[in-house]
Amino acid sequence: MPEIDEAWGSGPTPRYEALAGRFRPIFERIRAGTVERERRRALPHAEIGWLKQAGFTALRLPEAAGGSGASLPELFALLIELSAADSNLTQALRAHFGFVEEMLHTKVPGRREAWLPRLARGETAGSARSEAGEAAQAAFETKLHRRDGHWLIEGRKFYTTGSLYADWVHVATTRAEDGGAVTAVVRRDAPGVAVVDDWDGFGQTLTASGTATFDGVIVQDADLREDASIFPYALPFYQIVHLATLAGIGRAAARDVAEAVARRKRAYSHGAAALPKQDPQVLQVVGRVRGAAYAAGAIVAKVTEAVQRVATEGDSPEPQALAVAEIETAQAVGVVSSLILDAATVLFDALGASAVLREAGLDRHWRNARTITSHNPRIYKERIVGDFAVNGIAPPQSWRVGRV
Repeated sequence: MPEIDEAWGSGPTPRYEALAGRFRPIFERIRAGTVERERRRALPHAEIGWLKQAGFTALRLPEAAGGSGASLPELFALLIELSAADSNLTQALRAHFGFVEEMLHTKVPGRREAWLPRLARGETAGSARSEAGEAAQAAFETKLHRRDGHWLIEGRKFYTTGSLYADWVHVATTRAEDGGAVTAVVRRDAPGVAVVDDWDGFGQTLTASGTATFDGVIVQDADLREDASIFPYALPFYQIVHLATLAGIGRAAARDVAEAVARRKRAYSHGAAALPKQDPQVLQVVGRVRGAAYAAGAIVAKVTEAVQRVATEGDSPEPQALAVAEIETAQAVGVVSSLILDAATVLFDALGASAVLREAGLDRHWRNARTITSHNPRIYKERIVGDFAVNGIAPPQSWRVGRV
């Protein structure tokens, strides 16, 4: 059914419904098993495979290169729909979509020509950037060494979201000889690479956001790049993936609570109707959840326009336009986070105690939203917005976590 008929609003472009129509049957198949996968901790290898085979992971590639030529607004609108089916999958593909943007913008000779055919075939890339424990902010403990004529990676990463499902792993390293920041791409099945599902968070449990180790992994020269060569709008791009995921969680929560109320027969003696679906107070809760999801989606659509403007300026966008895109994104973070966290909490007010049973799976909405909103704390985004509004200070250009 078109989004506009479901009261989620029209798509971002005239062709959006045709584009989305290709993937909605897959989204529905994914949605059908979401609760059961959560209960059994069944990793969605097959479901991500369906998306690869359908060309979803190649959305942003030009049509001439085997993709769909999707704009950023189209991509993020589709990510909202995927997240409404299962937000784990969107999170698991976040690093991949960023990698695609990098390949679309790369100026390294031969790099685009090597990678676009791989991506068109459905190959994907996961992330191995963050480090846990005693790791410092200033430099990665994972090192790139030169030995016997080869570059080798040695180190350990955590929060390696999506890498377990990917064909390639995008690894952030420090070059041992001079301390330079270098990113390498290696095959996930290369000798010395080990990715394990030891993610122990209470939310986004199927993203395999755990540990990856690299033990003397050989890297080809063509698969190395200086860290500074990432695409110019990377910071807001990665944040908007989170926002789209939250908006999708909101839609899933709205759908689930509406369906639960519609079929519920038990009513409280002090309620306002014989059936919950006729109780105006219960209906108000359902409407509040749906309104939050609608508002979140509208905010994502608006902030995506700012990033699209920057993207169309090429590899050297105006600093002011980039700063504005980042501020718009930061402004959205606090509001969307609050909307969806609240919606995922109040939905239980429309139901009875049976709604908290594990088989219902309704707790996943809050757990998943709370986990996503913890990745890049909203308190800092709100401070950055305030500093811009009061003092005219541009947003920072570095996001790292670790010991100072």
